[in-house]
Amino acid sequence: MEPDRWLGIELRHLMALEAVAREGSFGRAAKSLGYTQSAVSQQIAALERIVGARLVDRPGGPRPVSLTEAGELLLRHAEAIVARLAAAQADLTALAEGEGGVLRVGIYQSVGQRILPELMRRYAAAWPRVEIALTESASDAELLGLVERGELDLTFADLPLVDGPFEAVELLRDPYVLIVPAGSPLAERDTTPSRRDIAALDLIGYRSCRSTVRIEGALRERLHFVFRSDHNGTVQGLVGAGVGAALVPRLTLEPHDETIVELDLGPKVPPRLIAVAWHRDRYRTPAAEAFVETALGVCGELQGETEPVAA
Repeated sequence: MEPDRWLGIELRHLMALEAVAREGSFGRAAKSLGYTQSAVSQQIAALERIVGARLVDRPGGPRPVSLTEAGELLLRHAEAIVARLAAAQADLTALAEGEGGVLRVGIYQSVGQRILPELMRRYAAAWPRVEIALTESASDAELLGLVERGELDLTFADLPLVDGPFEAVELLRDPYVLIVPAGSPLAERDTTPSRRDIAALDLIGYRSCRSTVRIEGALRERLHFVFRSDHNGTVQGLVGAGVGAALVPRLTLEPHDETIVELDLGPKVPPRLIAVAWHRDRYRTPAAEAFVETALGVCGELQGETEPVAA
């Protein structure tokens, strides 16, 4: 196939392919794109001529259309191309706005509770013309996907990052602790809980936390979870109510809760590594760089609060 034939591929061809794959019909794809059905059919036909392969199976009747193997292969590349174009658009917008405009930042719950308030106070004082638009998710993998597509400029995330075009700087090492109900026999011991002690417990866990698998690997024990929630307050409240125990990062805890006891785990479980990440191929504005520097300063001061309490 002549390479220059591929120069005829246009973004609308790739967007039509993505819409047909997503919607399962030319009619619904056309509606989602704001085109006519015949226009979408023409774009798919043009794309098939250019690449020299049938990309869409058209069974006729009420049955949904689907992509061929060649279509699925091309779709993976098309999604990456569309994402990079969205990132380029975001870069040019950021460049034009200079030190003003909007900085879009992804956060998750414990960052929003413990890091963000002081960070926002300091940043707003230094960069009053920058508006911070926050997006919260229980999944940092989801937030990193938004960074890749150019929908976020920065996001907080746990290290190691999921695979993708990212760079990051570590902000804080947040140790895991075991919390048990006040009055638990484990709370009366002078030694840290053993791996077998932890494996024997009914645990309250997180649904979306990527570190659960790493914790089980570090403990080399299969853990028994009786309930899962992505809300830190729910996890802590259920432990205080005697439903179970929980392995949580220290930063997620509400202090001064007399219904629970916090037990250090020593070196059994490596700490959670909190970072701020960005797209490595995107332009970072001075406002974004200043946000990272401010986060480093705030987290450096907060680090002492997450260290184990001396016996």
